[in-house]
Amino acid sequence: MTMTLQNIKAIAFDLDGTLVDSIPDLSAAANAMRDFLGLPALPSLRIQEHVGDGIGSLVHRAITDERDVEAPADVWEKGYRFFIEYYRDHLTVHTTVYPGVTTGIGLMRALNLPLVVITNKSERLAVPVLQQLGLADDFCLVLGGDSLPEKKPSAMPLLHACATLGVSPHEIAMVGDSPNDVLTARAAGATSIVVSYGYGDAATLGADLVLDSLTELYPLLRPNVQPA
Repeated sequence: MTMTLQNIKAIAFDLDGTLVDSIPDLSAAANAMRDFLGLPALPSLRIQEHVGDGIGSLVHRAITDERDVEAPADVWEKGYRFFIEYYRDHLTVHTTVYPGVTTGIGLMRALNLPLVVITNKSERLAVPVLQQLGLADDFCLVLGGDSLPEKKPSAMPLLHACATLGVSPHEIAMVGDSPNDVLTARAAGATSIVVSYGYGDAATLGADLVLDSLTELYPLLRPNVQPA
């Protein structure tokens, strides 16, 4: 990696597929909902393909098993209520923090960089996930898909984070694993970074930088400083 990020003064992170692997619990909730609606279970990898645009979209896709087909309104509402109740009670049964995340976050905090989370998961679910996994204190701001009038891939969440932190869009990096994360960064004029271990195909996303671990950010943020 030859790219440096010395101009970066803040970093925004996606949650699912970037900081944590939540597919096991999302899949369990989706299939519990399908069972409640009288539908057969879907493979976990299929549920993974439906993740990324918030719980509302996931419920539609988990019911129809189609990315762009919505469930009937009454079925969706019934399924959504069940999903939220079930998932809220099983947020981190099997969800885990990805390797390198805790160390990487610690290194960035040591550089006194403000860190934020920007996710399409609703804020009322994202915050307790972070709390239960011991990550909440690492972030000064958490923006969910319901925090603002627009969510990723809109630039609004990232621009809101910049305004809150007092940095320019070119001074923040958006780290994620999906097209939404790259599109958000591009729309805001920020640096886009994707992780290779997430739910998306990193090589096809067109980000400015691909990382195998968040620990790789440290020498790029401060090229002349080596971790102890």
